[in-house]
Amino acid sequence: MKAPSSYARIYATVRRIPKGRVASYGQVAALAGLPQQARQVGYALAALRRSDRGVPWQRVVNARGEISARAEPGAEGLQRLLLEREGVRFDAAGRIDLARHGWRPRARRSKSKRSK
Repeated sequence: MKAPSSYARIYATVRRIPKGRVASYGQVAALAGLPQQARQVGYALAALRRSDRGVPWQRVVNARGEISARAEPGAEGLQRLLLEREGVRFDAAGRIDLARHGWRPRARRSKSKRSK
């Protein structure tokens, strides 16, 4: 298991995903500085408690735009409901159009560029 600091980076990245948008596990991992560790994102999100309301876990889906299976009974249905409430639409196969609803974050400016 990775150090809790990696979980904190994952949670910080997930908090940046705007309402009505989704990101893939791999995208979150890369943006959190953990490339090739999409599974680690899944572990971090599974470790969230119900009291961790500040992390919009529902906005993370797999690379095909599908909701991934979760160990908690009913979690997939809850995730879909939460996303639909945010305006995310699913096709007949249960997939999200990532071209339409995918999150495309702006590159963060480095401190050196801001101080010039």
